[in-house]
Amino acid sequence: MISLNIDGAVATATMCRPPVNAINDEWLDRFNEILDCVEANDEIGVLWIRSNQRVFCAGADLELIRTLFSTEAGRAQMIASTRRMQAVFSRLEHSSKVSVAEIGGAAMGGGFELALACDLRLVAEEASVGLPEARLGLLPAAGGTQRMTRICGEAVSRRLILGAELISGAQAVTLGCAHRSAPATELERLAREQVARLAELPAQALAACKRCIFAALDGTVDGYEVELEGSAALLAAPDTQARVQQFLARQK
Repeated sequence: MISLNIDGAVATATMCRPPVNAINDEWLDRFNEILDCVEANDEIGVLWIRSNQRVFCAGADLELIRTLFSTEAGRAQMIASTRRMQAVFSRLEHSSKVSVAEIGGAAMGGGFELALACDLRLVAEEASVGLPEARLGLLPAAGGTQRMTRICGEAVSRRLILGAELISGAQAVTLGCAHRSAPATELERLAREQVARLAELPAQALAACKRCIFAALDGTVDGYEVELEGSAALLAAPDTQARVQQFLARQK
């Protein structure tokens, strides 16, 4: 369903549930297990999320929806499942690890909501991405309306969510929904290079930077103070001490 490989500072989670990596309760259980494992390992700084299917992730399991949506009890179960998706994606977003989504194929609905919860999104130029739930009389309720608006701004969110619009990976970069794009044949190379660059950086520093970015988005927190607290902790860290000493030695 989702395999996990750990190599030094990089944990690679590969979605492998044919045919479209549909999200169900078992998928959510497995993703939580992966986050447990990754968070418990202080050496890991990067979580690389990818797919070995033709799509990245098509979102919620349609077979499950088909069996549930026609009854009140079933609809309540769907809401409970969506609440779990919100919780798992929030956990991913707030993880101390830097998450990188390699979107080699379609990412729609819950699949794109998963990607939006990642720190970095690298997408194939030809891939189709978006939150088209309004076509079915629904809305992207696994955090999609909130994250897309924060990430892309109100105007883009209104265009894509209200218009139920699917866009290409190249357009996603232009609109701010993704960070970098490449032809599908070159995307894995781009992702490996990005992940390798991140893996060279201290995991503790990456986690501290993430806390500061979150503070900037939280109007109830003094982000400047968070910067100072993070800097104080890093300055006392042995790894930072060694890196700074090496840097200063080269400047003589």
